[in-house]
Amino acid sequence: MDISFLMQYVNLVTLGICLCLGYALKNAFKGFNNQYIPITMLAVGTLINVLTNIPNINAAVVLGGMISGLASTGLYEAMRNLIEKDGKKED
Repeated sequence: MDISFLMQYVNLVTLGICLCLGYALKNAFKGFNNQYIPITMLAVGTLINVLTNIPNINAAVVLGGMISGLASTGLYEAMRNLIEKDGKKED
């Protein structure tokens, strides 16, 4: 199943804000459980996208926020895997 059509819903501003916020949650608050980061980014991404599209809120705006928030967690993991190899940071 090809889900590449979902990329049209990604909002880069929302994705960037969620990426930075997720990074901050993971590194600044050691007591924050990592399993809650994706659902937090989903909610924050939805909220940001709804607020930036206030006069024209529809299902596509909500979906775009949700996808952007979740994509930020995937992007963080991809970046982390590029930086770290075999669990060790490269010099």
